[in-house]
Amino acid sequence: MNTKAARRAARRRRQRAGAPPHAVAHHHRGIGLRFAQLLKSGRGGWVAFLAVLGPGLLAGLSDDDPAGITTYSVLGADFGYRLLWIIPASTILLVQFHLMAVRLGAATGKGFVGLIRQRWGRGAGYFAVGGLLFANFGTICAEYAGISAACGLVGIPSWISAPVAGVLISLVVVLGSFHRVERVLLVISATLALYIVDGILAGPDWDAVLWHSVVPHMPSSPAGWIAIAAALGTTLAPWGLAFIQSYAVDKKISLETLRWARVDVVIGSVLTGVIGLAIAVACAATLNRAGVHIEDAGDAALALKPLAGRFATVLFGAGLLGASLLAAAVVPIATSYSIAEGIGEPASLDLDSRHFQWFYAAFIGLTIAAVSVVSLPSLPLIPLIYTSQVVNAVLLPLHVVALQLLVNDRSVIGVARPGPASRAGGWLSIALILACVAALAWSWIRVAWPD
Repeated sequence: MNTKAARRAARRRRQRAGAPPHAVAHHHRGIGLRFAQLLKSGRGGWVAFLAVLGPGLLAGLSDDDPAGITTYSVLGADFGYRLLWIIPASTILLVQFHLMAVRLGAATGKGFVGLIRQRWGRGAGYFAVGGLLFANFGTICAEYAGISAACGLVGIPSWISAPVAGVLISLVVVLGSFHRVERVLLVISATLALYIVDGILAGPDWDAVLWHSVVPHMPSSPAGWIAIAAALGTTLAPWGLAFIQSYAVDKKISLETLRWARVDVVIGSVLTGVIGLAIAVACAATLNRAGVHIEDAGDAALALKPLAGRFATVLFGAGLLGASLLAAAVVPIATSYSIAEGIGEPASLDLDSRHFQWFYAAFIGLTIAAVSVVSLPSLPLIPLIYTSQVVNAVLLPLHVVALQLLVNDRSVIGVARPGPASRAGGWLSIALILACVAALAWSWIRVAWPD
């Protein structure tokens, strides 16, 4: 009882001091305190690192969702090894901007939309929520479409697989604690390692893989530029950047634990790039060699069967299911964080689910809507997903520019402001992203009006 009374008193003090809703909602978890205790226990830095593991790994691996798998598959199937370099290049940018987002979360205790609302007002916050909501909904539909495609490989129809997956994911997120949800998601993310095995089984030309992964080769057609922009956009998804910042706040990453959180970010981002590369390599070594064109990740799984064997198809399908389940949880969580932050409500996986919470209401609403869309085959799912990717391409420059402005604003981030070299590197990366988006726009114009 004394412990509970002390916790209530501490919570009231934080509320009076204006602490962020995330900190008040679940301060009892004490990641920072747990981290310090593990370090003092003499059990080594590795054990302490496990206390902050999660944001970088989940945010990174969730980028290898069905839309991402499809993008990497098409990249390899249509262009072989030639454009592989865009995946390592995108991975470097992913590390850079994820580190930036985690730094902001650790220094301010606020998510991305919460900071926009604080810095530029409610109108800017609502605009950010509207853009992310519009873009993310198509992505959430893509995740459940991936679940349906993976289950369809064994004969389970979408009107069964999508609702069942939606119910199970909602139960885990709404009824589970932060740590329970995180453990489930980390276990699911381990299935993505199957793609690395798939890439090896495909028997690629490793010399060509190394050469084209390191040395950029420019595309010779508008379709190639579209593939490059799509690979960049699926790796640096705006929802992923928003998620990692809010999730780091929800996990209570602080400036004291930021050094270890950086390691988590780098590991998650590098694994994302390795898995994306393995998918592209598997399709380049098999589908491109056989002249097979695909439309989505389900097509890639089926096409691998006669070319690389049934085992490769099973691995690809199992990886697709795991990636879809992971992203079907993470993308709605990211969107729910943004919605709750945008309207000034608490945003956390540790809120009291027995009473109405905007965060959980947004998650359930998004899940029901996406499952309904995917379960009705007559609806035009592909145009919806394609439109969401176009919106993502437009939002990405806006998101990274806002991120750069916030992390460079001393009034927002205080002493955690990065140095001149990091700030210059951020603007250089933004220039590269803008050039890539401009190339994508020019390619679309050339396709629409060839004359």
